Amino acid sequence: MPIRVLFVEDEADLRTVVAGALTEQGFEVTAASNGVEAIGELRGQTRYAIVVTDVSMPEGVSGLDVAAEVANSQPQARVLVVSGLQRAQLPPIPPGVRYLPKPYRFSQLIRAIHEALG
Repeated sequence: MPIRVLFVEDEADLRTVVAGALTEQGFEVTAASNGVEAIGELRGQTRYAIVVTDVSMPEGVSGLDVAAEVANSQPQARVLVVSGLQRAQLPPIPPGVRYLPKPYRFSQLIRAIHEALG
């Protein structure tokens, strides 16, 4: 059974490239362009193993808001937040949520996903 990933990134080119690369690695990927779309996906029927989300996004819903929705609607899912900001510059990250700084190498993302999934 493939691992379902919700990949949330507002930069279109990065979203397309990374979602495609994750798919090539055997993941079943749903891409969302902002937190509003991501929350809609999380409230749907698809169950995700992991949600990878940028922290800073448009539409007034951040990646940390997405992480909170994961805790409410899909508590079995793991969350990996990515940001161009240093961790110390971010609001507190909820317990159990992993952080990956941008820019990252694809191999770092894959490793972080596997570590989050245990």
